[in-house]
Amino acid sequence: MIVTTTPNVEGRNIIEYKCIVFGEVISGVDFIKDFTAGLRNFFGGRSGAYEGELVEAREAALIEMSKRAAAQGANAVIGVDIDYEVLGQGGNMLMVTASGTAVVLE
Repeated sequence: MIVTTTPNVEGRNIIEYKCIVFGEVISGVDFIKDFTAGLRNFFGGRSGAYEGELVEAREAALIEMSKRAAAQGANAVIGVDIDYEVLGQGGNMLMVTASGTAVVLE
């Protein structure tokens, strides 16, 4: 599965547009990650725990989107966009959404 943010794939012709596909992941952040991130915020530096959670959620959303495109008979997803939202009463949930257009390339 080719996944790209561009509107086409260089050197390949789009022969069919299938549909818009999405991959959504909602990930909770636990107390320990919150605590260590709070320390990083106070003392300065990067939060490896949050960064790792973000990377995992993004990769999972892209995989989910690709699976949905494959189920539609597509072999590529073009125009991919990734969005991030914080959810939950205490802002302790992270939602990552990947979306794009499922297509069939020659």
